[in-house]
Amino acid sequence: MNAAARYAPGVVRPRSSPDTAPVRVAVVGTGEWWGRQHAELFAGRADTCLVAVVGRDPARTAARAAEFGTAPYVDLDEMLEQSRPDLVSVCLPNEHHYEPTLKLIRAGVPLLLEKPLAFALDEADTLITEAARTGLFVGINFNHRYAKPVRLALAAINRGELGRLTFATWRFGGEPGTSRHPHANLIETQCHGLDLLEHLCGPIESVVAQLAEPSGHGWSTLVVGARFGNGAVGSLVGSYDSSYAYQDTHRVELNGTAGRILIDDTVRRYSFQRAENETAQVWQAGYFNDTDRSFHATFDRHVDDLLAALRAGGPPPVPVSAGRRALLLAEAVISAYESGSRVSTVE
Repeated sequence: MNAAARYAPGVVRPRSSPDTAPVRVAVVGTGEWWGRQHAELFAGRADTCLVAVVGRDPARTAARAAEFGTAPYVDLDEMLEQSRPDLVSVCLPNEHHYEPTLKLIRAGVPLLLEKPLAFALDEADTLITEAARTGLFVGINFNHRYAKPVRLALAAINRGELGRLTFATWRFGGEPGTSRHPHANLIETQCHGLDLLEHLCGPIESVVAQLAEPSGHGWSTLVVGARFGNGAVGSLVGSYDSSYAYQDTHRVELNGTAGRILIDDTVRRYSFQRAENETAQVWQAGYFNDTDRSFHATFDRHVDDLLAALRAGGPPPVPVSAGRRALLLAEAVISAYESGSRVSTVE
């Protein structure tokens, strides 16, 4: 974290635990995106100690471990026996989550998982069942929940400032990732939207959908229509045929009978405007507030809560069940498109 941001007006300092031993963390995955982000975070916090990095390629794993001053492993069992982590953070390529996660759950080690939980609902169910068997601490990194605009939106909703919710929209578009699954956009990226719409607006009870594949990257652009249990309706537009370089590549709109909330680019801007009032209340990060304007810092804020819950013996702030729920919604979207009908998401 930028040191200046810790002392900027309105910025909450990160929690620390100077009177307790650092949490021993191992990171499984050596990718240049979240693998590096996880290693850098846990190596740099005062309340954690990065005790291991696990990868499939020996040379790359050794290089990553040397970069952050920790031990390299290419075998999970060996790492667990020798490093004895208090928490394992799993950030492997999206289509390779299931088997290592199942192995770690059966080993009984607390986990933080990158999304998606899995690409098939039966695999997600197996992971949930195995974790529940022993009450294992397993969280999933839906870090969009920790963006400052999202936290402001949730607080405003809980205060009743929107009145009765009427509709909600999520739009998010960028370039394709590396997964080969035909529904990668929906399962590995738009899972954030499915999770966040329910986080802010309550359970989705049914969906309809249109999907397209204009660039040959599977079903890379999609539009979902949703009905919430509270009677509101919603939409999700997601694309791998766009660009993360575009301004407003991400937008959330929440409209109620008493007002409207807009979230721009996840962390860039929040606004609330009361119905029939031409003046809006706006938050955007101030000059020194590098923390709240940073997308990657949403992960830091999630880890703040996750470590506090782990130490207290409580459940993770974003439980693994949220990953299963997002996958169930995604599978309902696929079914709705293939059948040309409205599909229930009520379990």
